[in-house]
Amino acid sequence: MAGRPAVGLDIGTSGVRAAELSFGKGGHTLERFGQIGLPSGAVRDGEVVDVDAVAAALRMLWAQAKFGTKKVVVGVANQKVVVRQVELPWLPADELRKSLPFQVQDYIPMPVDQAILDFHPLEESTNENGARTVRVLLVAASRDMVGSAVEAVEKAGLVPSTVDLTSFAVLRSLAGEDAGLGLEAEALVDVGASITNIVVHQGGVPRFVRILLMGGADITDAVSERLGIPMDQAEHLKQVTGLDDSSDPHPVHRVLDLSGSAFVEEVRGSLDYYAAQPGSTRIGRVLLSGGGSLLRGLPQRLSSATRLPVVAAQPMSRLRLGRTGLSDEQLAYVAPLATVPLGLALREAS
Repeated sequence: MAGRPAVGLDIGTSGVRAAELSFGKGGHTLERFGQIGLPSGAVRDGEVVDVDAVAAALRMLWAQAKFGTKKVVVGVANQKVVVRQVELPWLPADELRKSLPFQVQDYIPMPVDQAILDFHPLEESTNENGARTVRVLLVAASRDMVGSAVEAVEKAGLVPSTVDLTSFAVLRSLAGEDAGLGLEAEALVDVGASITNIVVHQGGVPRFVRILLMGGADITDAVSERLGIPMDQAEHLKQVTGLDDSSDPHPVHRVLDLSGSAFVEEVRGSLDYYAAQPGSTRIGRVLLSGGGSLLRGLPQRLSSATRLPVVAAQPMSRLRLGRTGLSDEQLAYVAPLATVPLGLALREAS
């Protein structure tokens, strides 16, 4: 018998995706998954700019997938979200959350009255004066940006129960896969259309978070622009060609090599930045997910650049499967796309 349901909603640049989980004594069960494409420009760099178009897509998604609840956990990640590691005076969690507006203005590039603030505790310590402190990952999101996403959700007749950072959703989905890493850290890289979430964690505790404003659509854009062809044709060429053979003189190979290399260098640079921080732990491997991760040759390029093993993530591997209405082939296809909505739904498991 299914337990209480929770739906995670990922509003991406290219489409909206949602996953419904139920939580019972037998564990977490995937009940439903669905996705609907969005018109070009409805979401730009992870931010909702056409509320009506997104709301219409969400109504269609709920009609088709027949989710069991209208309450949703909404994910956000874009250039208007800032994640910083900061040290603050220790307080009980509730009091610390209330005190954030008075403590963090110097750490964020936006007025605190225009931001929604949250934090993820990392570790407690004592400073040189003997005072108790806590190191946290501070999250600050533009209130207007969050408001646009919430407006689209509510306009679709849904009820946003929580707004969460998609980077933390990636962590919930993927941390804990059997890696045999011991004390090493692990890098999670979820590649979307125009947003890539990078999370380095150790034993499920986030040590580093970066949101890249790059993804699979940027490579498609480069092919379209350089070759002067429509986006749908560029996407097809990208998928059939991949990053396998950079020595081929055909123009599409050169474009893919340049744009793919630029993306890989951004990811490598982020991991190098983490590694250079005091107290960082060696990364043992990279787990790769997201629709953009399906580009052929990308795992090999990323492994070569980082000198780390790169493994395709399996976000559904620890879930039981309910009557999803999806075949095994369909589930295998959507699995890389499900990391964020699954992780958002998992927030309700606690």
